[in-house]
Amino acid sequence: KSLGVKRIIFTDTRRDGTMRGPNTESTRLIAQKTGLKIIASGGVAGLEDLKSLKELEKYGVEGVIVGKALYIGKVKLEEAISLLSS
Repeated sequence: KSLGVKRIIFTDTRRDGTMRGPNTESTRLIAQKTGLKIIASGGVAGLEDLKSLKELEKYGVEGVIVGKALYIGKVKLEEAISLLSS
């Protein structure tokens, strides 16, 4: 924060591309301990994962990167936007 950083992308590389679900615990801890806005990445397999990340909004998680699940059709862009916009 002292360097002007306001947000970071946190990618759990052990889950990236695996579709095993995001690491919500580490994501929450990073947001809480740093006070920075977090964009979560890695492991998203479906809408349930997006719901679990949305629950972390109160800790500073403000976005998510969805890669493989979007590419192979497990997540539909319109549904994801609708879910996360509500």
